[in-house]
Order: sequence, then C-alpha cells, then structure tokens
Amino acid sequence: MDEVSGTERELGLLEEINRDSDTSQATLADQLGVAVGTVNWHLKRLIAKGYVKVKRAERKKLRYFLTPEGIALRARLTVAYIENSMTLYRRTRDSAHKVIALARRRGYDGIRIEGDGDIADVCRLTSLEVGFPVVDGHHEGSAAVMEIHGYDVVLKEPEEILE
Repeated sequence: MDEVSGTERELGLLEEINRDSDTSQATLADQLGVAVGTVNWHLKRLIAKGYVKVKRAERKKLRYFLTPEGIALRARLTVAYIENSMTLYRRTRDSAHKVIALARRRGYDGIRIEGDGDIADVCRLTSLEVGFPVVDGHHEGSAAVMEIHGYDVVLKEPEEILE
C-alpha cells in the first residue's frame, strides 16, 4: 500500500477479519502490504479497545472476531474514508478545471498530463469531460502541461519546460 494512515490500516484489518476470521497475521500483513509487527501492533490496540476478540482455534492458531463495537467502528471508518476520498476527488477536479481554463485562456488547444496514479486519472477524465484534448508528447498543436505533484495540480507551459 502507499503511505497509509493508521486509521486506514485499522479499517483494512477490520474488513479482512470480517471477511475471514481464520486469517493469520502473516496473511493480513501480505494483504495490507505491511510488516507482521505492524499488524500485531494494530490488532493489540483493536483488542484492547474492545473492537476485536481473539480466540484460540488450535494450539498455534488464533481466530479473530469483530465485536458489535468493532462492526460499528468499521462502519464509521468506511464512511470517513469515502468522505475523505470524495473530498480529494472534488478538490482534484476543481484544480484540473482551473488549469484547463487557464490553458484555454492562454490559447492552448490541448494538455499533456505529467504524472500518474489516481490524481492524474481524475485530471485526465476531467479534461476529456470538458472537451479539452489530452495529448501525448507528439502533439502537432500547442499544448500546455498539467503537472501532478502529490495532490497538487499545476499548469506548466511549454516555454517553462525548455528552461
């Protein structure tokens, strides 16, 4: 996983435990892309707070269960995650709209997007939605560049690229 907050890790753990109570810490670590020690630390916190119960299934095998409080926490974390994602999506679309409007005012007939990932995908879709062509490096007309820097979207004009 990319840089993920502890809250998102806990949500991932709660979802995986809900899906499969027989899962192991090693399997959870693989699925979440973190170290087993990280999973262990989060699980201990979730157990201590009463969100997860653990029972011994076999000599070395543990089973994890969500408590009613854990189910409620999972629901709250899911809603918060969706709200945060939608806020980021709206902010990215707004930034892309502003960059496209500026590029149009400056006379460009297309935009090249530098960057990748979800933010670049939202910018690409926003450009296509408003009818502003997304071009590759071999565009015949004049194209500005929309640069993605983390969560920031900026216009970089061709003359700036040559400097």
